[in-house]
Amino acid sequence: MVLPSEPEFEQAYNELLLTLENSTLFEKKPNLKKVLPVVSIPERVIQFRVVWQDDAGNLQVNRGFRVQFNSALGPYKGGLRFHPTVNLSILKFLGYEQIFKNALTGLAMGGGKGGADFDPKGKSDNEIRKFCEAFMRELSRHIGPDTDVPAGDIGVGGREIGYLFGAYRRYRNAFEGVLTGKGITWGGSLIRPEATGYGLIYYVEKMIDYVNPGDSFAGKTVAISGSGNVAQFAALKVIELGGKVVSLSDSKGAFVLASSESEGFTPEEISQIANIKLLHQELATLDAKFKPGKFNYIPGARPWTHVGAVDIALPCATQNEVSGEEAYALVAAGCKFVAEGSNMGSTMEAIDVFESERIKAPGGTWYAPGKAANCGGVAVSGLEMAQNSARVAWTREEVDARLKDIMVTCFQNCVNTAIEYSSEKTDGLPSLVKGANIAGFVKVVEAMLDQGDFY
Repeated sequence: MVLPSEPEFEQAYNELLLTLENSTLFEKKPNLKKVLPVVSIPERVIQFRVVWQDDAGNLQVNRGFRVQFNSALGPYKGGLRFHPTVNLSILKFLGYEQIFKNALTGLAMGGGKGGADFDPKGKSDNEIRKFCEAFMRELSRHIGPDTDVPAGDIGVGGREIGYLFGAYRRYRNAFEGVLTGKGITWGGSLIRPEATGYGLIYYVEKMIDYVNPGDSFAGKTVAISGSGNVAQFAALKVIELGGKVVSLSDSKGAFVLASSESEGFTPEEISQIANIKLLHQELATLDAKFKPGKFNYIPGARPWTHVGAVDIALPCATQNEVSGEEAYALVAAGCKFVAEGSNMGSTMEAIDVFESERIKAPGGTWYAPGKAANCGGVAVSGLEMAQNSARVAWTREEVDARLKDIMVTCFQNCVNTAIEYSSEKTDGLPSLVKGANIAGFVKVVEAMLDQGDFY
């Protein structure tokens, strides 16, 4: 089930297991305990070679993967990641998280993940197109609108989705809703690029209101990591709601507001970041272009120990980007809400810190895991699937309203489930970690039981 060479998957598995065991779930529903080993093994793992030709005429080879983890609730659904660090452990961890995240949206989607150890950075458009065509040549045998519907992830944006969809259409001679994140003119959904970032903010809005009814982002100081789609649109929504964004980052370093008296990031500055990210450039290239003295650029750093006093922290970069030490720093900085825009953004040590602070009522730090807080992206992917199936296109307002409803329902489900199955004797806030894990797990395994998957 869990192999020594799969540390990321082992972390995800143990995090779920500890949550379930430290609740009353197995006391109230003892028949569910026996199914944990079954749901934790993928239904199917596909691994293949991808051979393509670079612009110099040289043959290149990469490893391609698709982990089809669970289809009890619907077709496998989850992104494709193109990054040199991609391996089976990372994809199993992401696919495992995806099962329960998708369940929390309330939409008919199973869980899966895929990708390749290919690095789009430094490659020409022609090389990326050739790689995508070679990758889809094999993947197209295993996916379909009612079987497996991939989306984008790190390294797979609109350009890559376009090349992948075009290759699928030619190989299969079919125009089908087999990928999400497509262009608006050929089957894509409005709000899809914004969905994860917007959904994250809608979820945190409910956290804020739960603690202080009627309160909002207005006047709040918000630290954000990352600078891709999730971070950009989360930041823009925070600004729209009256909050102040004090940090953004990438793998090479972080921009942090130099003075608490200064204005935070502006939409214009975030637009500059979006433009350089489309060119696969580093944030550091903007150091000389931003207003002198407004930001400090800190090479090789994440923002968490450099932002000073903050109200809200939103990790939006990659897995394990908040350590135990950084979690302590955020608590000491007065951070009241931490919500993950990234998948498994906090280490187990960091989660332990946040969970211990949560029970210190009133005024503890409240933590929301990625499988709940960042499910807006896959939710709108599910809405794109629905539009494709019906051959319709909804307006921006319709999609945004549906997204907000999904995130509000997800939050309420997490809170209610946490309260129902809590084993804590505390006046603290309900554990959103327990709520998300238990709600997702119960929905999936009860569907598996209904369908006879254990006999």
